[in-house]
Amino acid sequence: MDLNYSPEEIAFRDEVRAFLRDDLPKELSDKVRSGAELGKADIERWHAILNARGWLAQNWPKKFGGAEWNAVQRHIFEEEAAMANAPRIVPFGLGMLAPVLQKFGSKAQQDYYLPRILNGDDWWCQGYSEPGAGSDLASLKTRAVREGDHYIVNGQKTWTTLGQHANKIFCLVRTDPTVKQQEGISFLLIDMDTPGIEVRPIILLDGTPEVNEVFFNDVKVPVENLVGEENKGWTYAKYLLTHERTNIAGVGFSQAGLDAVKRIARAEMSGGRPLIENPHFAARLAKVEIDLMAMSTTNLRIISQAAAGQAPGVESSMLKVKGTIIRQEINDLTRRAVGPYAMPFPSETLEGNNDPVGPDYAGPQSAQYFNNRKLSIFGGSNEIQRGIIAKVRMGG
Repeated sequence: MDLNYSPEEIAFRDEVRAFLRDDLPKELSDKVRSGAELGKADIERWHAILNARGWLAQNWPKKFGGAEWNAVQRHIFEEEAAMANAPRIVPFGLGMLAPVLQKFGSKAQQDYYLPRILNGDDWWCQGYSEPGAGSDLASLKTRAVREGDHYIVNGQKTWTTLGQHANKIFCLVRTDPTVKQQEGISFLLIDMDTPGIEVRPIILLDGTPEVNEVFFNDVKVPVENLVGEENKGWTYAKYLLTHERTNIAGVGFSQAGLDAVKRIARAEMSGGRPLIENPHFAARLAKVEIDLMAMSTTNLRIISQAAAGQAPGVESSMLKVKGTIIRQEINDLTRRAVGPYAMPFPSETLEGNNDPVGPDYAGPQSAQYFNNRKLSIFGGSNEIQRGIIAKVRMGG
């Protein structure tokens, strides 16, 4: 198995680097580099730049308007974009819903929704988790009862990321409560402005409403918004989650984070010796770098298999677990490296005429550390993924 890039792949990497150098707005990369919060307009601006180049829908087939990149090309772009401090591509419409529509959706759904995702006309959020149905997603209780040519939806979704920006939500709903849990779930597309929907922000430790609760009270959803077959939604959900888990590994984000913590650790803080000279910190840094190198090699091996036509299975769970552990360790090392300047609530120091305390990159570090504790939960918790790995690899 050859893990080296071919001449064609090296040429593609050079093309990506040139694009990022010339077309990535400096104000956006500066925000990402400093850990500042990106607003909806920032994300939409970057999406529009990528779409103009034809690089937004990277894994979509060309017949749907995508770039149809292979696994190696996607890996190269993700790695280079992270190193260039480009904003991440918000995945809910592009990387999660779109593959489901392309495989299981009707022709009418594909023709209507896919161009709107590309053009930025719709911002999608994910309606999966519920109170009491997170890692055990199959126990969800949001009901959808068919009445004529509509479903009537009642229930609640929680931890809905960026739901405050969304005008659409794709939901798992229970359409048959009399059968086995996984067999009575359907996949619905719902307009967020439908009467009966209420969005309530969940304020995080850093004071931002990144996630939300979404309530459904007698919400009427046209039957044509059902994706695929009724009561087959669990199949579509598993297909979607495989895409999500692989993306969560975040090799490029981890590499960019590792480079950043190295720069911080090599700098002299308050006139003292560089932190990199502390044996305990240097040992932790070396360990996470070795782990990242090993995971990157594993990622390339799986990419090589995908390029040969082999679909990833339990490997996506392995990458998800290890990738999130590494990213969280890097977050912790960065927070420790900036010390007291890593304020958990930097917004308080920016009110009025107060100046930020310490380097501009230091303030958001605690917020990022706390926020990324979620990585080991969403996309299927690490505990669940370890169970999948054990069952497949050890026959448990």
